[in-house]
Amino acid sequence: MIEVRPGGRRRIDRVLGPGYLSGVGDLPLKVLRERRDEAAQEETDLSYLRRLLHARIDIVRAEQTRRSSGGESSIVDQLATILADNALGPAAGSGRHQQLEPSRAGEHRRHAEALIGDTDLTDVSSLTDDKLASALDTYAREELSVSSFRREVQSVMDTLNAEIAQRYQQGSATVDELLESEGGHEAQ
Repeated sequence: MIEVRPGGRRRIDRVLGPGYLSGVGDLPLKVLRERRDEAAQEETDLSYLRRLLHARIDIVRAEQTRRSSGGESSIVDQLATILADNALGPAAGSGRHQQLEPSRAGEHRRHAEALIGDTDLTDVSSLTDDKLASALDTYAREELSVSSFRREVQSVMDTLNAEIAQRYQQGSATVDELLESEGGHEAQ
């Protein structure tokens, strides 16, 4: 289970820490952007973990469906279809276009694999019905937790973006300053 540790040193601990948005109106624009970017990276990582969990949920559900319908084909034969159905279906939740790559992909894969301990999804057909149900329950509970933290991080991003936009609207920040700070170009 993902958790936020007050005073912790991980990115999620900082982004969802009580002081992250304190005095947001008084922070320098550079700090606002840095915090927004840090929150965006955390949201990207949480989204990646969420997708990993969804894939595992889809595999377990497909095996349960195969068993209940008396299907003969193996899950391996259906894997491309199972995973594509989720990718091609309508988006659920508050998805956002992400330009970042997950920074901790390996860590997230290990986290998803460790959730079930001795349950090996490489051969779901060999698992008992009880183990499948337990795996589904574990993955679903973790997905709810990850989604909840992801929404909290998105809320932090929204607050930071709103403050940045407000500064541009009020004229206390300009595009020329942005271009100068990001590209080293001189304001004209």
